[in-house]
Amino acid sequence: MNELLLESYDYKLPKELIALSPIMPQENAKLLVYDRKDCSIAHTTFRDFASFLPKKTLLVFNDTKVIPARIYGKKPQKEALGGGKIEALFHKEIMENLYLMQLKGRLKIGNIVEFGEVFAKILKDCGMGFKEVSFFKDEKCLHPLSHQEFFDFLQQSGHIPLPPYIKREDNQEDRVNYNSVFAKNMGAIAAPTASLHFSQESFRALQMDFENAFVTLHVGAGTFIGVSTENILEHKMHQETFVIPKESVEKIKKASHITAIGTTAARVLEYFARTKEMQGECDLFLHPQNKPIITNALLTNFHLPKTTLLMLVASFVGLDETKRIYQQAIEKKYRFYSYGDGMLVL
Repeated sequence: MNELLLESYDYKLPKELIALSPIMPQENAKLLVYDRKDCSIAHTTFRDFASFLPKKTLLVFNDTKVIPARIYGKKPQKEALGGGKIEALFHKEIMENLYLMQLKGRLKIGNIVEFGEVFAKILKDCGMGFKEVSFFKDEKCLHPLSHQEFFDFLQQSGHIPLPPYIKREDNQEDRVNYNSVFAKNMGAIAAPTASLHFSQESFRALQMDFENAFVTLHVGAGTFIGVSTENILEHKMHQETFVIPKESVEKIKKASHITAIGTTAARVLEYFARTKEMQGECDLFLHPQNKPIITNALLTNFHLPKTTLLMLVASFVGLDETKRIYQQAIEKKYRFYSYGDGMLVL
């Protein structure tokens, strides 16, 4: 099987194995444990997660927080095609009152969109449905929203942007369930899903028993975008904003063994290992020909076919073993994707 061909990362998943909501309590989720020393696979639950970890490992968590990033509006009646529904998805803040948004609806530069008592003005078309937008308190766009006012507006009026394969509307429970118990820094539009497996109790226990550090990577919609190039090396990786606090950098430098809690934490760690940058835009693409160099173990969920996330798993265990692991997970009826079960690679 050619590890550079996109088709090699395809697999068939029965629809009933796509998780539409999380297992509660979190510790009841299944956990597949793969040991690279002997290629063995064990099946357990998250209640036993800590027992598989080396005592001296440094656990690295991504503390990004998913925001209610999807908002619905309309064009004012007085405009041509006024009243038409508009769906907007926040991606990132470019600078004060300038945001990259993905918009659905017929819009062009200069158009105004009404989101209740807040108004948005289209300033630049970036292609692929993405536009640069500013937000205002009035329809004439004379009084801009501050950074805090914009994010307060999203909290009040926005919807949690559940992954496209979860075919239901978001609800109030998703505001809690689609964030980790240690989520702190607002800015993600998708959850670092490996982190969702920990309750307050199990997370506190991990903090007591293991050295731990936090990084922030604001997960973007690019995490769901499949690879379309036949040769995966030709894929252009998406960028996501990250920050590594100085305290975490010191712990990472001293660590003899590192366990990444999620693919996003792994990408930050590996980007830092290659660039020594503590903040910026991470566009690292891990795959079988670009393997991890400082991350010793990985906790992750089961990912969609033909995605960079699946290729990241293959960077740790190889393509053939990835396929074997996934086939066994399907046979054992593991729950897949964001609200699904997990796997630990040792």
